[in-house]
Amino acid sequence: MSGRTRWWRFVAVLVPALAAAVVLVGVTGQGGVAASFALSGERFKISADRLVGEGFAQYGDVASTSVGRRPVLVSVIGRARITGLCQSALVRTPLGQVTFLVRAGEGERPVEAANLVIDLHQLSGDVTFGDIEIGRDAATLDLPAGLAGRRGGIGQQAATVRISGLRQTAYAVNAGTFRLNGLRLSFLPGDHECF
Repeated sequence: MSGRTRWWRFVAVLVPALAAAVVLVGVTGQGGVAASFALSGERFKISADRLVGEGFAQYGDVASTSVGRRPVLVSVIGRARITGLCQSALVRTPLGQVTFLVRAGEGERPVEAANLVIDLHQLSGDVTFGDIEIGRDAATLDLPAGLAGRRGGIGQQAATVRISGLRQTAYAVNAGTFRLNGLRLSFLPGDHECF
């Protein structure tokens, strides 16, 4: 009986696959899993007056970009509140450099993020950790749960993190949810980066 579909086999394979897809989409939409994307390889700058986070982990890794592989320091924060956020990227155009600028989280309405993952090139600021563990095997990191580094790699994690005067250069920012309260977008000729 060639050329005929055995519907019971088709349904037996299709139903579990659809159920898994629905669960994954639902968890991603609710911030349980951060969606991934291809990296450009260009760095951009982020600054903030203050970041307060719950569930923090950090470890070294390699990011694959469209222009090659880059060493990165992966920073993961389960929940973050960011005051005075600025994000900037210089864009080359036929008319010269243009700055893509994002500002949000001023005053009493901070930016809120869940399952925040940052591929860092550089970071500075005044940092306070709560219940920190330094030198932990990156594969065993569990604050926040769900994302860890490679076995044998060095990592650190903390129950809480507070950063004042945050300045960082990154290749990517990824989050399950990212609420930009008081968002202001601008596209300005010339160099108007955050720092």
